[in-house]
Amino acid sequence: MANQPTTFADTDAVRGVDVSHHNGIINWSKVHAAGIAFAFTKATEGIGLKDTHFTANYAAIKSNGMLRGAYHFFHPGSDVQAQADSFLHVVKHLEPGDLPPTLDVEADDGKSASVIINGVQKWLDTVEAALGRTPIIYTSASFWNAKLNGTAQFASHPLWVAHYIFKPKPNIPQGFAKHTIWQFSEKGTVNGINSNQVDLDRFNGTLDDLKKLAGL
Repeated sequence: MANQPTTFADTDAVRGVDVSHHNGIINWSKVHAAGIAFAFTKATEGIGLKDTHFTANYAAIKSNGMLRGAYHFFHPGSDVQAQADSFLHVVKHLEPGDLPPTLDVEADDGKSASVIINGVQKWLDTVEAALGRTPIIYTSASFWNAKLNGTAQFASHPLWVAHYIFKPKPNIPQGFAKHTIWQFSEKGTVNGINSNQVDLDRFNGTLDDLKKLAGL
């Protein structure tokens, strides 16, 4: 989008980023010094694919004073139980300061809405039972409404919505009342990350609210 933001607004009190191996080696000390309060890093995708930078990123986010989270990129065309097991093999437990596990729902693999919905439900249930936390769902309004028919089946889960635009609020998928996190740019810049393709996030609440979400 031509009007996609690339930096945080002055009013963004609780700032975050999300990363994967595509962002290269990150200087997390500089990221924290840039005012970043939380970061999510990709853990797994599909079956058995672990992000090559996950271990280093996950440890460094915490050691540099930020709240951390891990996410799984979901493929509805692959065995769902195996995907949940793959994530849980990498993220075995959560500690104070860890944000809830997150399921990235943005691929349909040519599957029907009912297949995607059932798969999402199974992954969420399996991971919540193992880690004891209600997972976050990451998606966009356009994908959710078109590919999952705007289902309200997951309304009790925190929503992390992707919408890359300058607006007071993001578009919310049907079936959700509000968002918890807004990924407002995929072309941002942050000191410590050598890229102008950084995902920027703002938390919809106070830092104390975010700490509660992270079990503090």
